Formats: sequence, C-alpha cells, structure tokens
Amino acid sequence: MSLPTEQIGSIPRPAALIDAFAAHSAGSLSADDLAAAADDALRDTIVRLEATGSPVVTDGEQTKSSFATYPLEGSEQFAADGISLPFEDGHSRQLPRLVSGPFRYTVRAARYLRAAQGVASVPVKQAVIAPSALSLFYPEGGVPGYTREEFLADVVDEAEADVRDCLDAGAHAVQLDFTEGRLSVKLDPSKELLRSFVELNNRLLERFSDAERARIGVHTCPGGDLDSTHSLDVDYAELLPDLFRIQAGRVYIQLASEKDPRRVLETAARHLRPDQVLFVGVVDPVDPVVETPEQVRDRVLLAAEFIPVERLGSCDDCGFSPFADDTSTSREVAFAKIAARVEGTALAAERLGV
Repeated sequence: MSLPTEQIGSIPRPAALIDAFAAHSAGSLSADDLAAAADDALRDTIVRLEATGSPVVTDGEQTKSSFATYPLEGSEQFAADGISLPFEDGHSRQLPRLVSGPFRYTVRAARYLRAAQGVASVPVKQAVIAPSALSLFYPEGGVPGYTREEFLADVVDEAEADVRDCLDAGAHAVQLDFTEGRLSVKLDPSKELLRSFVELNNRLLERFSDAERARIGVHTCPGGDLDSTHSLDVDYAELLPDLFRIQAGRVYIQLASEKDPRRVLETAARHLRPDQVLFVGVVDPVDPVVETPEQVRDRVLLAAEFIPVERLGSCDDCGFSPFADDTSTSREVAFAKIAARVEGTALAAERLGV
C-alpha cells in the first residue's frame, strides 16, 4: 500500500492499568508493580496495533496522564486550578496553572518513544504537545518574577528539545497536538488568539531544517473526550487557512465527523502548501459504530478528488483516549476502527492505482 496511514495517538488504557495507577496513587501498589502493569499494557497495545496491519504505530499514550500534561508529571511548578475547557455534553477538563518559573519539562516524549521502539517491529511515530497548548498554562494574573515573555521563550526551548530528542531517537514522525486551534476560534472569533498560537508554533518549527520539518506534523481536531467534543460547532473554514501557515510538513485533520467533508476538502486544497502532506481523518473515535473498510475507502477516494494522491494519507480523526481516565470507547472498538482504516486505505490505494 503506497497511501500512508497513521494513528493519531492514544488508545484506551486497559482496566488493569487504570486500576494500577489508582492503587499506586493511593499508596497500595509499588512503583515496580505499576511499571510492570504499564509494560504489559504497552506490549499488548503494540502487538494489537501491528495485528491490524498498521504500517506505523504509537505507544497508545498508555502511561501519559494526558496528551497535554505529560511534560509536567511530578512537577511542583503547577497548581490544579488553571483554565477550564468545557465540552458540549456539559463536562469539563481543567488545565494546570503555572505558579513559579522558570518553566521546565519534567518528562520528555522520547521516553515513551524508546519504550515503544523496544517492542514494535514497524516504525513508531510520537505525539507531543504543541507550544500553543502549553501557553494556556500561564495565568492571566501573571507569575511573580517571571513574565509571560520569559515563559514563552522557555516553552519554545523546552518544546524544541522534546521534538529534537524524538527525531534523534528515530521517530518515524513527530506530531504536534494542536486541538486548541479550533477552540481558539470559539474563544476569540477575531482569530487574534489563533494567529498568536500559529506564530508561537512557528517559533518552534523555524528552528528545524526543511528535512526535519518534513518529519514533523501538526494535528487538529475539535477535541475528543468522553465521547464529546469542545469545538465541533466552530466552522472549520475559520481555522484551516491559518492552520496551513504552520510550518510543518505533515498536517493531520479531523474529517470523518464533519457534516460537509467536501467543503472542508475544498478549503484544504486551496491552502495546502506544496511542501505539505495532508492526512485526512477517516474514522471517528467519538462514534461508537465501527466504520466498514468500504466507508473508509470512499472517504479516501473523496479526498483524492481534491488532494494530489502523492500528498495524501489517512488517519483517525483524533486520539481515542487523550485523557488517561477516559474509558468511553473500549479497546476493542478502537482496534476495530484502526483495522478498518488500514484495510479501507489499502482498498482506496488499489482503486487509485498507487
């Protein structure tokens, strides 16, 4: 199959791992036993991903607290009462709040990458959090003795090290998670916030060569948590022109859950740069119904009407469980959807003669 297809990131954690984290937090499980449970979950995840025929896998984010907070795990620089992100079903997620500087990562993503590479027999990609998301951790009232400008400079430095470590470790690709992009349009219809996010992410990406940026991607979606989203009601056309200004060589967009994918693809085709490959979402992690390979095939073929086939790939709309406690989608459903994506993309490639 010559059409690339990739997982976005997270896979629902097995119940045994979720229970192990809870027991460790309560002090009733040792660190060694927790590590053993995590190793079991990672191995099972990668074995099952490879069984779907996936040509590229991730670690399923099995041991991340969330896609956004992994760099802060164990840090004493944060309080729990940061910005609250409301979802359409009424629940919310609260981000951490920086209380002291200078900002430093306590965990780097290459740790997850190397663990996965030790198990996988196919290439491994690594998802990392974008600087724009980290910028939301700085409080509106400021931090004593540490300006926002100093914080953002440290964020870019730390994010560069995070990405570079993964590239140096042999990641197939490094994906910046930019779920806050569409949300920013909801929070600020003037799009000044969105454009500040784009510029901040480009401050990171300008530090890499063209060859390195070809291996760096950016992913956007309307958020996905507990089978709900935070910004699906925002017109995609308000985001996409600015999204493609991000200097990443790979762009992963949610598409399967869009009501009018043709309109989205028309907009994407107008703004996709010559040096970018577009991965379109062909399965929806929020929908409990497993797509058929034929549905996936047809979604890829629709995208090929707008995007040159040599610059086209497929992906999931977003991660299946970006927060560790999200069990709204089962592992079985997630793997079934991924298998349908892989098979359906192969069917589309055959139809397209590539």
